[in-house]
Amino acid sequence: MIGKVVSDKMQKTAVVAISRVVKHPFYGKNIRRVKKYKAGNELGAKMGDKVRIEPSRPLSKEKHFKVVEVIEHGSAA
Repeated sequence: MIGKVVSDKMQKTAVVAISRVVKHPFYGKNIRRVKKYKAGNELGAKMGDKVRIEPSRPLSKEKHFKVVEVIEHGSAA
């Protein structure tokens, strides 16, 4: 999955937001849904970076993904 790092405040952990577009069941309008995942950040991705994450073994209570690569460096603004 490809997403954007929204927080890198924790040690060795990054919060990655994955957004997808779904159709509203009744009105049919496209809606953006965002889900945040905690991922192991051994590569040192910073806030605003576009990264690829993959599922892994459980690293902690809520951390079940790893940052595999940094696709694009972004601004933290």
